[in-house]
Amino acid sequence: MKVLKKLLIALLVLGALFYFVGIPYLQSYTKKYSPETTTTYDFDGTELQVHYSSPSKKGREIFGALVPYGKVWRTGANEPTTFTTSTGIKIIDKPLPAGTYSIWTIPNKESWKVIFNNEVPDWGVTLSSGGRETTRNEAADVLQVEVPVRTLAQTQENFTISFEDKEQSYLSFAWDRVKINVPLSKLSQGKPTIN
Repeated sequence: MKVLKKLLIALLVLGALFYFVGIPYLQSYTKKYSPETTTTYDFDGTELQVHYSSPSKKGREIFGALVPYGKVWRTGANEPTTFTTSTGIKIIDKPLPAGTYSIWTIPNKESWKVIFNNEVPDWGVTLSSGGRETTRNEAADVLQVEVPVRTLAQTQENFTISFEDKEQSYLSFAWDRVKINVPLSKLSQGKPTIN
C-alpha cells in the first residue's frame, strides 16, 4: 500500500512538472520557429486585430500534405489564431458581434471554410494526436463562411494573415501558393444577432 501511495505521489509530481514546466517550455520553443504576429486594422472606426503564429514553408508541401484537405486546421501554429473586433461587423453577409474569437479553417483545393468560434483553447491541437486533431469545440462556432482559393504567382514562405482594403476590405490568408480573401463589411444598423 505504501509503494502504491509513493507511486501515485510520484506520478502527480511528474504530471504537475509537465503541466507547469514542460508545456510552457514547448510553447516557447515552438514560437522560435513560428513567431507570434499581431496585425491591427482601423476599419472605419472599428478596431480589428488578428493574433497568430506564423510557420514557414521550408521546402515542404503545405496544403494537401502538412495541412490536409477537408480537415479542421488551427490556422497557423501553436495557440489558435484569434480575431478581435471592437464592434459588430459582417463576415460576407453574416453578422459577427463585437468580441474575440478563435479562427479555424477547413482548407480544400478550390475553397476554404473559415470558422469563427467563441472559445479560445490553450493550444489548439491535442498532444496525444501529435498535432493532427484540433481542440475546437464545434458547439461554440459562431459563424462559418466559404471562400474561393486564389493561386499566387510566387510562393509565400511564411504563413501570413493580413487586412487588405481594395474595392472592399478583406481578412486575407496566404501561404505557399494559396491565398484566400474573406470579405468584411460594416453592419448597416443595429446590433448583430446570431441565429
